[in-house]
Formats: sequence, C-alpha cells, structure tokens
Amino acid sequence: MSLPPGFLDELRNRVPLSQVVGRKVTWDLRKSNQGKGDFWAPCPFHQEKSASFHVDDRKGFYYCFGCHAKGDAIGFVKETENVGFMEAVEILAREAGMAMPARDPQAVQKADRRGLLSEAMEEAVKFYRLQLRTGAAGAARDYLVRRRLSPEGQERFGIGFAPDARQALYYALTGKGIAADVLVEAGLCARPEDGGAPYDRFRGRIIFPIRDARGRAISLGGRSMDPNARAKYLNGPETPLFDKGRNLYNVGPAREAAGKGQPLIVTEGYMDVIALSEVGFRATVAPLGTAVTEDQLRLMWRIHSEPVIALDGDAAGIRAALRVVDLALPLLEAGQGLRFAVLPPGLDPDDLIRADGPAAMSRVLEAAQPMVSLLWRRETEGQVFDSPERRAALDKRLREAVLKIRDVSIRRHYGEELNRLRRELFGASVPRRAFHLGGRREAAPAAPLPSTRASLLATAVGERAEEEIRLGIILATLAVHPVLIAEFERELEGLELIDPIHHRLRRALLAQLGAADPDLARAELAATEGVALESLMRLNHVRSFPAIRHPDRREVARMCLAEALAKLEAHRGARQEIRYAEEDVDGLVDEGLTWRLAQANLARFEAERGVQIEGPEAVIAPNGVAMSREELEHRDRTFNQINFTRGRGKPSGDGGSQN
Repeated sequence: MSLPPGFLDELRNRVPLSQVVGRKVTWDLRKSNQGKGDFWAPCPFHQEKSASFHVDDRKGFYYCFGCHAKGDAIGFVKETENVGFMEAVEILAREAGMAMPARDPQAVQKADRRGLLSEAMEEAVKFYRLQLRTGAAGAARDYLVRRRLSPEGQERFGIGFAPDARQALYYALTGKGIAADVLVEAGLCARPEDGGAPYDRFRGRIIFPIRDARGRAISLGGRSMDPNARAKYLNGPETPLFDKGRNLYNVGPAREAAGKGQPLIVTEGYMDVIALSEVGFRATVAPLGTAVTEDQLRLMWRIHSEPVIALDGDAAGIRAALRVVDLALPLLEAGQGLRFAVLPPGLDPDDLIRADGPAAMSRVLEAAQPMVSLLWRRETEGQVFDSPERRAALDKRLREAVLKIRDVSIRRHYGEELNRLRRELFGASVPRRAFHLGGRREAAPAAPLPSTRASLLATAVGERAEEEIRLGIILATLAVHPVLIAEFERELEGLELIDPIHHRLRRALLAQLGAADPDLARAELAATEGVALESLMRLNHVRSFPAIRHPDRREVARMCLAEALAKLEAHRGARQEIRYAEEDVDGLVDEGLTWRLAQANLARFEAERGVQIEGPEAVIAPNGVAMSREELEHRDRTFNQINFTRGRGKPSGDGGSQN
C-alpha cells in the first residue's frame, strides 16, 4: 500500500517522538531538558542502568550511544512492537486521530507527480539565481545592497530575480523538457483565461525560495521592484507541494539553530527573517503571507518550547499579536507557551537593526512579555474601571479568556496571575485566606483514629482524595477487563495522575492496547505490575466495585467505567469552578459569587446522584435512584442478556426487573 504525499510528515508532526518513546522508558529528569525537546533515558533495546538513549523531539530522531540504535517514531514502534512498517504507521495514525488512507492504486502515480513538481521547482530556483547576475537585475542587486544582504546571505537563502518578461521561465524550463502542465501545477506559471500558452507568475520581482523543513523547495515568494505594483509581496499559490498554513519561511535552518540553544523568533516577512539571520539570529521564521495558523503554532512548538513573537509596535502589529493570543490559548500545555517582543512604533526588526544595531534587537527580545501580560493589556489598556459594572465586565472578559485554556494547571496559573494584576489595578485587598459564609468558623475537628489516618481518604492530597479513589477504580477495572482499554484509550491517556503506582499501571495498561485475549493480557499485567495491582486490589472500595467483582461481565464493566469517568470529570469541573470563584474574592463576598459557589456544588451533587427524573414517569430503581421508565427497562434488558449468556435462563421479553 502506498501512502499519499505528505501523510508521513503530517503523522510525525502530530505525534511527538517523546510521547511515543515515553511509554517504554522512564526519563532521566536530571539529564533531560524537556523545554528544549531534549530527553534521555536508559535504552529500551539493551540492558543498562545509565541514560545513554537520547531523543531529540524537535528533529524527531532517537539515538543510543550504547547500542547505536537510531530512527524515528515509526522505526521505534516497529522495533518495540515487532510490527511491520504499515502496522507501525497504523498504530501512530490511531494515536494521532488520523484516518489511514484507503488503498489507492494511483498513489504511486501521485508520488511520481509530486517528484516532477519538486524537480520543476528546483530548476526554477536555479534559473532565477542566474538571472540575478544579469544586467536586467541591476536595480534588484542595488536593493539587496541597501538592505545589507551580503553575497553569502544571498547564496544561503537562494535569492534570485524574475525578469520582467511574460514567458522567460516558461521557455527556459520547457526547453529542458519540463511539461507546461507541470509548471502550472507547481504554481510557477498560470494559464490565461483565453486558453493560450501559460505565462510566468513572477515577473519583475526579487525571488525568495520557500523550502520545507527538509530543505526542499516547495514554492516561491517575490518582492516587486515596481512601487506601483498591486501587491508588494506575492507568494505562490496552494499546490500539492505547498500549503501556506502548514509551513514557515526558513523553518529548516531555524530548527537547526534553535537546537543549538538560540531562541526561536517569529517575524512578519522574508526580509525580517533575513535581516535577523544576517546579524546572528539564525533561529528566525515567518508565516507565509497569512495570519499565524494553528498548524504553524504547533510547528513552532516542535522547534522551541517558547517562541518569541516579534511584531511591529504599531496598531496593526498589536492586533496581529492579539490574534495569536486567542489562537494559542486553547493549545497551551505545560512547558509550551509564547512570549511577545513589541518593537518601537514604526519600526520592524530590519529597521531597528539598521538604526541601532543587533544589540537593540537583543534588548527587545530580552524584554519579551509572557502571553498573559498581553492578554491583560488588551482587556485593560485605555479603559477606566470606576464602577462595579465596569469591573464586573472586566472580570467576565478575563474569565471567558481563561476558560479557553484546556490545560487545568495552566488555567489555574493564568487565573492566579490575572487576579494579582487585578489587585494591583484596583488597589490592595483583604489577605487571601479561607472564608466562611455567614461569618461563622467551624469547630476544630476531633483527632482522627489510627485506622482513619491510614486510609486512602486521609493519605490522598486534600480535595483530591475522592479523585484518587475514582482513579484507582478506573485503573483496576481496565486491569480486570483489558479488552476495554482500546475503547477508553483517549480517556486513559488524558487522566491526570499523581500517585506513582497509578502512573506505572497506566503505562502497563497502554502496553496491552488492543489485546485480543483477556486472560493473556491479565497475565502479562500481573507479570509486569503484580505488586502494584495487588496493593490496589486490596483496597475495599476497589474490591467491592461491581466491575471488579464480576470479571466475566464485560458490558457491566463498560457501563461502570463510563460512569466512573463521567463522575470524575464532573467532580474535577466543579472543583475547578469553585477554585475560580474563590480566586475572584476581592473584599466583600457578593451575591453573585455565592450563587456561583452554590451552583458549582449543586452540579457536583447532581453528578454524584445520577440522572433524576421529576414527574409521574419517574421510577425508583433498586438502588434508590429515580430513573425514567425507558432507562430502567433498558437496564433490565441489558442485565437479562448478561445473565442469559452466563447460562442463567432465558432472557425475558417484558423488561422486568432482575433480582
């Protein structure tokens, strides 16, 4: 089976190598630098105690300095899972949420076509490089000299010149045997509406080759030498080689420089990238004529954990920065953020360097602000908060922005920082401490019994005690019913774990992903994590859980597991909302705040009780919960079917309750 062009590159972009390898090794945190994508661990391919196995997350390759094993994510899965190439691709595609392409007998032809387009693009770069040396390119060379672009820099970036002729490139490349339709499909030429011969897309422009991360030319950009041109800068169109929203200018050299410790700088255009690179800031990229996209953000984070967005200090530059903020908020993760370097008004990086030298640019980069500062600036700059209504409106906007952040930990830290800024803006407030509605203080609790101190509720961390109980139940259920791991894989990977035993069990469970034989899977789990499983199964709340007591009832386990996950999510959501409400306390507690706290607690209470039905259709189930008649009948039919498969009788057709 042949894969379509770009499928493997997209797969590697979506699944970081550290995530794939991390399921098989334990990282040496003292030696690793996760912020720079630099990971070390004992090699999974040979027995050793030292951390000689290196993963470069930005480049997507691993290497062992002991046994010399090396490869990428696909190769790692092949070696560790003992599967073929296509099976490894399918495993990673499932993890990335990508559908495997259907078997296409024309895929080879498409790949060959892509090779023809790439060949035409490289020939065009050579042609334009030669044209820069001709007499017709005198004005272009003068412009490059004025912009202080050295001959070495011109060579490094492959800069050329497109003569102001209708078909200069067309005749040069067709004369080398490249078909006209290939030139059109590659975006080098365009067909006139009257159906005549194709004409050159770039004319009278300085040419900037656009290359992918592997250094292959995929498109061109051109700056017009005519001040009256309709477009000062022109990029090639979308083609099978070029997707504007998924690529960055200078991405390959920038990735290499960032790997050597330079900060990743994101600017607005080609000349900004070139100007910064010429004075030593080699890890510089730019979007390709569009606003920054989600795919470009992810590509930046693969290069560097905290890119610096360097934008003009004018209104347009600030607006562009704020668009990036809104785009990035839902994508933030621990160790993965953005900083913003705002240049003096009216200056771009090239202007600043020419006026004050590289040191001025270094000072701007050192003063880069975290994203939360830019968010605060947007919501407060130029505004007056002299009334409760205006302050409440600010609180609402900030809360809506923070709630876009999916990562719970980052969301909490953003809330704390915004609350600090809010207190600075509105003046000193009462000390942050626990408060009691109605002004009453609770009596001191009685000393706990020794048996209570040893329980899971007591040993868990404060408000997380109940969550730790549910997490243990969820992991134990999957250990008893490993055939359900694939069905709940995403939920399992997304669990926030603290207990080291829980971490070990999750790794062991994910290693059994897709097991067809439950007994064999349980035996392998017992062989690898027998002590951890035994300690978990000894807990009363785990041992008495229905899905654990009945290891042969898969459907019961599925329903219990889904319910436990739902309650865990509801509990965490309610706890987070209560924390946000508590952080909003500033002076007196108003009715709106107490209402929010009450609603959050009510939501958690309702989640624990399950679905409650009011009215004459409600039926009380044996466990005391009110259910609709339809839900109760569905439950009974399910248990009838389970009992029948165990040989306990014929399923009843009336939906009656089972004892």
